[in-house]
Amino acid sequence: MAGHSKWDNIKHKKGKSDAKKGKIFTKLGREIMVAVKEGGGDPDQNAKLRDVIAKAKAANLPNDNIQRSIDKAAGNIDGVNYEEMVYEGYGPAGVAFIVDAMTENKNRTAADIRHVFDKYYGNLGATGCVGWMFDTKGIIAIEKDDALDEDELMMMALDAGADDFITHNEVYEIITDPSEFSKVREALETEKIEFLSAELQKIPQNMVKVAGEDVDKTWKLIDMLEDNDDVQTVYHNAEVEE
Repeated sequence: MAGHSKWDNIKHKKGKSDAKKGKIFTKLGREIMVAVKEGGGDPDQNAKLRDVIAKAKAANLPNDNIQRSIDKAAGNIDGVNYEEMVYEGYGPAGVAFIVDAMTENKNRTAADIRHVFDKYYGNLGATGCVGWMFDTKGIIAIEKDDALDEDELMMMALDAGADDFITHNEVYEIITDPSEFSKVREALETEKIEFLSAELQKIPQNMVKVAGEDVDKTWKLIDMLEDNDDVQTVYHNAEVEE
């Protein structure tokens, strides 16, 4: 499948989340609150909330934290209303970037994101400038395990509606259409399959090779964007040279 996500990028994200669990948990809590405010606090009646809870559990967010975020949103305890924002731009070597954010202050967040792009070798662009280069897909990553039969797992995923099944050195990666993501994820959950990650992602149609000094510059821009408290996810089409 052209333009599928690169496990190297997922590993980079996982390493950061391991090092900054507190910040990751805060961002997941915010995502849960937005899902509740959009569709209610009952996961059985709110597909987006079910998907976010699955994403949170894959990131090892404790159940108490999940419930606390649901309760906060349902009762509007903190009085904060978060809004979803998307920023697009370019980084070193012409790498395309999409930044998903959740904020209670759009002006502050826009200024912060622009500052990061300007300072770390990038340019913030207009809405839509790179969005057409990405497709939204459901991505489920499962760690390889001797107890998991690859062929059985593949057939399970494809029978549930997955588009593709990719084997990497360390993980299996299942790709779905956004409309089939919840169904595939829930089918695997029913079979007690544990996920390294399970979420909708923006997948680049084509990759841009990054080499030399642009490698460090690209990772620096990614790291500084992800370090922003309002940024939920950073997508890019960099294919980084080892």
